[in-house]
Amino acid sequence: MALLEIDKNGLFCRAGGFYVDPWEPVSRALITHAHSDHARPGAGAYLCTAGCAPLMQARLGSEITVEKIDYGATRRIGDVDVSFHPAGHILGSAQIRIEHRGEVWVVSGDYKLVPDPTCAPFEPVRCHTFVTESTFGLPIYRWPEQAGVRDSIDAWWQTNRNRGKCSVVFAYPLGKAQRVLDGLNSDDGPIFCHGAVEGFNRLYRAAGVALPETQYTGDIAKSFDWTRSIVIAPPSAQGSPWMKRFSSVSTAFVSGWMRIRGTRRRKSIDRGFVLSDHADWSGLQTAIRESGAEQILVTHGYRAPMVRWLREQGKHASALETPFEGERDEAEEAATE
Repeated sequence: MALLEIDKNGLFCRAGGFYVDPWEPVSRALITHAHSDHARPGAGAYLCTAGCAPLMQARLGSEITVEKIDYGATRRIGDVDVSFHPAGHILGSAQIRIEHRGEVWVVSGDYKLVPDPTCAPFEPVRCHTFVTESTFGLPIYRWPEQAGVRDSIDAWWQTNRNRGKCSVVFAYPLGKAQRVLDGLNSDDGPIFCHGAVEGFNRLYRAAGVALPETQYTGDIAKSFDWTRSIVIAPPSAQGSPWMKRFSSVSTAFVSGWMRIRGTRRRKSIDRGFVLSDHADWSGLQTAIRESGAEQILVTHGYRAPMVRWLREQGKHASALETPFEGERDEAEEAATE
């Protein structure tokens, strides 16, 4: 019998009596991170990292029962030992290591290998079976150098200031927005955030993450001149009445999907910047290789192409079907002030 199996509620560990990132209400859930496609409401009890817990409570309600565990600490649950290890995705994100009678599985959740000052860096974890995402599991997805992307955002903001336009950046409010903010300098002009973003900014700062000074757009008078400003907002704010407060604007979207030509045009935005909180093709291959796993289970995104590629490389690989598709679903996160 496999250590983890899929049923109608999600990925179940029978030996431990818990689910990992279940998509239906269950009695006990171990959570890799606080995005909505991994942390669902209704569980009787949650276990996640100390960094993830406040984000979980912000998203699911302060009344949820959530236990905290530090990175690297081992917890005995039923007949298995579990530990959480940095995934490098967002604040508090983790890979969950599960060991039973010498057999080790690792559920990676979402992850990235490139450096990110807003969260703990990815840590390879050796295992027999590695459950990996494949949100960007095609060779076309290779991320440009991060410093160059940040320089491009700065240059775009400066151009807009010179033209008397407010710069509005659409970015997922939890994780991506804070990573964008980390690359901005408040000396260049005022930085504002939509309420869906500013609430998570406060939690990041409380966790010790240094972010530039920001202001909540809802606190600003209607007569304010936004032309020197940059505003960070969730994708769902695009085309909403909230946007009417800004007179002349230039819009941008920050996402790994901007790697595909035509995405910017379809989204009706002025600029697209390629910056993702997921591993690109090279990062996925590196993580899989460094896990040392004999069996690879692929979930989220481009499962079939990734499985086919891994099999061609001599790996024992198969797909795990889930109702969610990673970064596509994050776009549906919170939207109103």
